[in-house]
Formats: sequence, C-alpha cells, structure tokens
Amino acid sequence: MTERVKVVTLGCEKNLVDSEIMSGLIHERGFRLVEEPDEATVIIVNTCGFIDAAKEESVNTILEMADLKDTGRLKALIVSGCLTQRYKQQLMEEMPEIDGIVGTGDFHNINDIVDEALRGKKPIRIGNPVFNYEQQLPRMVTTPRYTAYVKIAEGCDNACTFCSIPMMRGAFRSRSIESVLAEVKGLASQGVKEVSLIAQDSTNYGTDLYDRFMLPELLNLVSEVEGIEWVRLHYAYPGFFSDELIETMASNPKICKYIDMPLQHSEDTILKRMRRPGRQRDTRELIAKIRGAIPDVALRTSLIVGFPGETEEDFERLCEFVKEIKFDRLGVFAYSSEEDTPAVRLPNHVPDDVKEWRVNTLMEIQRIVSRDNSGKYIGKEIDVLVERYDGRSDVYIGRSMYDAPEIDGEVFISNCRAEIGTIQKVRVTHAYEFDLSGEGIA
Repeated sequence: MTERVKVVTLGCEKNLVDSEIMSGLIHERGFRLVEEPDEATVIIVNTCGFIDAAKEESVNTILEMADLKDTGRLKALIVSGCLTQRYKQQLMEEMPEIDGIVGTGDFHNINDIVDEALRGKKPIRIGNPVFNYEQQLPRMVTTPRYTAYVKIAEGCDNACTFCSIPMMRGAFRSRSIESVLAEVKGLASQGVKEVSLIAQDSTNYGTDLYDRFMLPELLNLVSEVEGIEWVRLHYAYPGFFSDELIETMASNPKICKYIDMPLQHSEDTILKRMRRPGRQRDTRELIAKIRGAIPDVALRTSLIVGFPGETEEDFERLCEFVKEIKFDRLGVFAYSSEEDTPAVRLPNHVPDDVKEWRVNTLMEIQRIVSRDNSGKYIGKEIDVLVERYDGRSDVYIGRSMYDAPEIDGEVFISNCRAEIGTIQKVRVTHAYEFDLSGEGIA
C-alpha cells in the first residue's frame, strides 16, 4: 500500500519553504500527500523552537498527532525543524511517541528517514545546520498559485543576545544568484506573480559568496523574470541597509514599496544589551533617508518589550518613538527568555504581567497610528492582488503592494469583476485601522 503523508508546518515562512521541499521530495518518492492528519499513515511535524510559546505549540501538536496512532491510521510520527535541532535528546527521551527526528540541516534526507521510521529504526538525523538547498530539489508550493516565498539565505551571523536562531539554523550562508533565479523562473512558469524573498538577514545577502552586498543586484534580476509582477523583501537588517538598496527599491517599479525591517527597540541602552547595530540616531536617519527616497513606502517593524533591564522610562520613550515614527505596520512581542542565550544571564528581568501590559499598551498606540496612516490612501489609486471573492457581500478581497501575505491588512473591492490572482487597480474610498476598501477601476 502507498504510504499517505501529512506535513504539518509550524512557525515562520522559512519553515514553510522547508516543508514544501520535504513535500516535493516525498511526492517524488511516490508517496501520497494528504490534507487531513487522520488520513495519514506518516505525519511529519515541522516545528518552531524560537520562543516558549512556539515550543509549547510544537509539543502540543506532536502529542495531538501522536493520538492518531490509536484513533487513526498513523504508523510513523516524524518531527523536524528548529525544535529538534535544539532539543533532540530531550524529545526522544521524553516523547516516546516520536518515531524519528530530523534537524534543519538534514531535511533533504526526509525520504530515508521515513523509510527507516516505518521499519521501526527510530532514526535521528541531527547534524550541523549547514545545508543550503539549491534549485535541484523538488518543491510543492502550498501557498496560493499566484504567490510564493523564496529563501535567499539561511542562518544568521548577527548574534543578538536574545536570539537562538544561530543555534538552530547555523551561520549565515547565501544561495547563489543562479539558484535563486532558477527557482523564481520555475515558480513564474507555474503562474506565480508575487515572490517574497526571505532570509533571517536579507540585507547581508551575497557577502559570503561574492564578498559584497548583492541584494540590490538580486532584486533587479528577480524582477526581470518573465511573469513576475511583484518582488517583496522580508527581514532587512538595519545595520546593512545601504544607499544602493534604497535606490534600487525606489527606482524599480516591480519591487514592492514595502520594507520589513525588525528594529527590536528604540533606546540605546536596550539596543546595546541586545547587541543590535547602531543606535536610535542611526535608525532615525535611515528611516528619514528611506522615506525621502521612497515617499509611498510602507515600513514594517517588530519590537520587543520587557527585555532585561528595560525600565518604565525606557518603555515610555519607546512609546514616544512609535508615535513619532508612525510605522505603517508594527508587531510587538514580549521578551522570552531563551536558554543558552546571553540575555538569560542579564540582570533585572521584567515580570511577565508587566511585559504583557507593555505589549497591549504599545499595540493600542499603534492602532491609532495605523488608523491615521490608512487615511492617506483615501482618493488614491493603488494596485491590488486579488485573492478571493465574497459572494454574500459581492466584493473581491486582496492585498496591495504595501501588505504582505497573512500578516498585514486587506483591501475590499466593490464594483469589480476580477480573476483571482490578477492585479486590479482600485480607487480607495474608505480606510480603517488595518484595512482599506474601494472601487475597481476598469
């Protein structure tokens, strides 16, 4: 009987790409991929281990899938991803339900691991996370047919004191330009119109392979691929955001005027403890330069509150910073103590209830900022990638180039007859906290 395999993905878009490659390998092997876990004879849980909440979700999902050994058809439960890379011994000792584990540098061997697990061997494949996939590996894209993520690099060299990613993903390593372009061309041939380039530190792209920052050149080359209409950039490290990159994003119409640049904090004392690049003055100068060159840019950032040593004064100044800068998109996270990271050993940890209050307070500030920012689109014409149709209200729903998949707002379009996956011009008539609505323009 042909084995039926379900891949369950947790965590970030980089994990999603890994799962899509594993799915491609499994499909090529001749196994059947299924949608529902209770149909599967083999389940692979691709885990996240970044913060405590992600670890808890991963463990709970593993246990939930393990129940299918009693209630379903499950014969082998395999766990992959960041959690296994970091906690291989604990997982195998404390969760006997697991039949095999594979780390972030070995997932390309997934078919061998499935075979061994089905034979009862309990394989453990956790080497150094140095693997960097190239185009020759098959991939089954699970996002909608018109959009896909492309991983341009793996790992990270920045060694922020709060972050465990280098332990789970290894040192920074770029894919070759040829490999990235080959993948993008393959995606475009399948109908993909929007590619989101992702890496833990995308602005550092190319320094290890070409001895210089190559992201501007890569962006231009990707935008030239026939069929690609939008190129989106994720996780730009502020310390490496060059004038050349700003000029490239300003001048190339296919590059989305959207910058996802995690800053983590505004205050110099906290940034120093975090081992982040530059100081607040540098950040302000960079943002002013970006907005000067790209007036319609949507700037997204993420901030951490409750980092060890963050005082009430530090937090109040962070709130003022957010009010002044007026980020278009903002994510706020409470600091999570990650074992084996330098931040764990810092003094003056902030109580959890204070961290939670600070998250909520900052997000309330951002709601007001977002509502004010959204108003600038009223009366303007914007391009919207149409994603679905709501028959009850007779509106199409999509995203502008200023909104990334899954995490940002949407645009509701009336007076429109559009094909899903096409880009429609829309005149904005109403603005809300995070969403817009308008009318389609023929």
